[in-house]
Amino acid sequence: MEIYEYFNRATEFFLQQFGLYHVLVVVCVIYISVVLYNLMITRNKGMRAFEQFPGPPGTWLLGHVKQFRQDGTDLELITKFGEQYPYAFPLRFGPTSIYLFIHHPAYVKTLLASSEPKDDVAYSFLTSWIGEGLLVSAGQRWFRHRRLLTPGFHYDILKPYVKLMADSAKIMLDKWETYAKTEESFELFQHVSLMTLDSIMKCAFSCNSNCQTESPHGYRYRKACQTAHCHTEEVIRKRKEALSKEKDHDSLQKKRNLDFLDILLCTRDEQQQGLSDEAIRAEVDTFMFEGHDTTASGISWILYNMACNPEHQQKCRDEILEALKGKDTMELEDLNKIPYTTMCIKESLRLCPPVPGTARKLTKPMTFFDGRTVPEGCLVGITVYGVHRNATVWENPHVFDPLRFLPENTAKRPPHAFVPFSAGPRNCIGQNFAMNEMKVVVAMTLKKYILIKDTEHTPKMIPQLVLRSLNGIYIKIRFVKNEP
Repeated sequence: MEIYEYFNRATEFFLQQFGLYHVLVVVCVIYISVVLYNLMITRNKGMRAFEQFPGPPGTWLLGHVKQFRQDGTDLELITKFGEQYPYAFPLRFGPTSIYLFIHHPAYVKTLLASSEPKDDVAYSFLTSWIGEGLLVSAGQRWFRHRRLLTPGFHYDILKPYVKLMADSAKIMLDKWETYAKTEESFELFQHVSLMTLDSIMKCAFSCNSNCQTESPHGYRYRKACQTAHCHTEEVIRKRKEALSKEKDHDSLQKKRNLDFLDILLCTRDEQQQGLSDEAIRAEVDTFMFEGHDTTASGISWILYNMACNPEHQQKCRDEILEALKGKDTMELEDLNKIPYTTMCIKESLRLCPPVPGTARKLTKPMTFFDGRTVPEGCLVGITVYGVHRNATVWENPHVFDPLRFLPENTAKRPPHAFVPFSAGPRNCIGQNFAMNEMKVVVAMTLKKYILIKDTEHTPKMIPQLVLRSLNGIYIKIRFVKNEP
């Protein structure tokens, strides 16, 4: 209490001697000084945590913020830093937010082998959008949800999805006939994004959205996806009513294939407890986001890379035509008949990872293979883009070379050199779903069209939640011979 009395008396004295204006000036100066002092203490504490890791110089207040301009050069800067600083380097965003960025498989292995939670800075805003689903949840909630959701990605569940994916791809490809007739350049991502949305609505919720063919409908679904998925509660409510009329899964499966929402609503743990309504909403919204935008990014960049590499494109086309033998759709068994195409897909995922980076917040100290330790509470980011272009692991890392993924070449590399779907206990639960969709769309596209690079539009990569292009992803197309 004495300090408060002293402060009050001092304030009265200054008011009497100097007046209100001068007192306010003094108080503001004191307040700013205290804030700057606290910032300095926090900044110095953070820098001491990473003192074993040299990194690029930054400004005192903003750190490295001004070096990242979202102009299409940021990922090149990350690669440059990776060449200068082996294994890892710290970057500071603002006075106190410091990340250790790791870009070597040996470091990535240590972090991804743990179950450390996602970074509560970069991912915090997602919680209000998609809830605490698998992407952002942690601890026992994450373990329980992961265990309960795993059956939703079983082989038998995924099998019928392939034809649904092919149906959605066919709608998109039919729309492209106009571009093929004129060889007019067009932007890929907007088309592919609607297609993956249409596909996931069919696969996960047995819902025909018509978002590709009815423009207002498409924009409405896109808007719902980009904001709060406001239609989620209605979808869940209607499905609950339908399931309540069925006695078991077998009777339901005679009418239609089980989908992701069925699994969510029917799954039970050891105590026969299911997921709460709030948890179901969160997982639905998470699956809508992760299975829609990330896959759209992956497919768009794959098709672009095919256009840039016509010799590999033709090898894929020959393989696809041989595998399909005249069929105009795909089934699950066909996906194993296109190994060269699969290698091209993986090489595109290496060069253009749909999720270019991820981050964790350490709940305990972590020691890497070289003995360097990061203390509890630190933020550690994996630059997936940097790992995939690490010249100590990949020869000629910026060159498109699908033969890197021949089994004998893959066996020579550290497993964590290629992590487009992360790895370890928190790897992407939907990676088989995503790979299946990418194979289906690429195969059906190359069967029908020749993809041509648009030399007037070179994409500028920007790392957001998913890898996008600042100026779009443009290609030209023409019909494959013997197509209409």
